[in-house]
Amino acid sequence: MSTPRYVVLSGGVGGARFARGLVAATEPGQVTVIGNTGDDFVHLGLAISPDLDTLMYTLAGVVNEETGWGRRDETWNFLATLRAMGGEDWFRLGDRDLAVHVERTRLLATGRPLTDVTAELCRRLGVTARLLPMTDVPVRTLVDTDEGELAFQDYFVRRRTEPRVRGLRYAGAATAPPSGPVAAALTDPDLAAVFIGPSNPWLSIAPMLAIPSLAAALRSVAVPVVAVSPIVAGKALKGPAARIMADLGVPVSATGVAEYYRGVATGLILDQADAGLAPAVGATGLAAGITGTIMTDTAAATALARYCLGFAASLRRR
Repeated sequence: MSTPRYVVLSGGVGGARFARGLVAATEPGQVTVIGNTGDDFVHLGLAISPDLDTLMYTLAGVVNEETGWGRRDETWNFLATLRAMGGEDWFRLGDRDLAVHVERTRLLATGRPLTDVTAELCRRLGVTARLLPMTDVPVRTLVDTDEGELAFQDYFVRRRTEPRVRGLRYAGAATAPPSGPVAAALTDPDLAAVFIGPSNPWLSIAPMLAIPSLAAALRSVAVPVVAVSPIVAGKALKGPAARIMADLGVPVSATGVAEYYRGVATGLILDQADAGLAPAVGATGLAAGITGTIMTDTAAATALARYCLGFAASLRRR
């Protein structure tokens, strides 16, 4: 009897917590996580992959649980020294975190693709789940604002999401291929479901959907694709999703998320606070599941993942 496999599309904090719950709710080797690399950039000469790092740290059990990103028990000697020297300190690099960026940069400089480098870093950190970058070629999220076009980290970190968003584009995505392992994961004959974590649809998932062959693969999979809404009671639990939705004129609700995933997802998981939106979500063509989606700890994330597994199985039986 074959072992069912599951794929998770994820950005940073929310998606990482969901991925951790799914790993806890399944057997070793069943989960492949595809991480967003649209946020990647070079800073101080270092190759930084913020979402991949958050996923690695979360799955390794070394993430800072208070922030949801960065390392636990971090120190800041490098950043303090850099600041004293008048260097750029707007992007916070802790000492433990810095070591990962230095090693990633070194490994990439040897010619190894990001997929291989990520696997090596995961091995060293003790991550047992399979973590794949969405592609091995650069894709960069650019934010069109009322102050002009900004690189994602300039908008998100340096400017603290203050400029009004007019649109987004994903430079390089149109010609980017998904890596071989990503394509293989989405065509695995044992694939039982694809989950889209509660990540920001426009910042974390859209860069993946902007890769034509990856989007086509998602639309053609013969299994349920179940998204978890990152919006609860009209608010984003983490990050600027609600702000961006409002700026773009999208309803700041689970219904707005459902409209975005129309044609890609089979179902959408709503928080209990949004149970009344189930009919509106159903009207978009997505089946609505209702459960607690706020992942206060690993137990809550695991409970959410177990619900999602059951919900996906029910869609498969229809």
